Amino acid sequence: MKAAASIEIDKSEHMLFVLDRDGNALAGFPISIGGRLDPLELGRMKITNEVKNPTFTYDPGLLKNAPPKAKKVEVPPGPNNPVGSTWIGLSKPHWGIHGTPSPARVGHRETNGCIHLTN
Repeated sequence: MKAAASIEIDKSEHMLFVLDRDGNALAGFPISIGGRLDPLELGRMKITNEVKNPTFTYDPGLLKNAPPKAKKVEVPPGPNNPVGSTWIGLSKPHWGIHGTPSPARVGHRETNGCIHLTN
């Protein structure tokens, strides 16, 4: 079996592909990506970290559509955590690849950026 060397996001198809070092697809997964408020930028990013069972920080200061009086809140790991069971941090601050507790939403545009997979 060939080893994974990189990933590629196809925004138009809402797919994440795992590639070997020759650029051949080893696997593909449906994803959701940022919508018009936080679109996924074109270009290269690096994976900076991986966190299993992450805590999610809801920070209205980072969200373009947060209610005016929203407060910063920590959401503990678990089935209702908005980032799912694994966070893969990217070199663009506050962006990552992560799961979702709402798998029916995968494959559609999201408003708050990131790349969502099913858990």
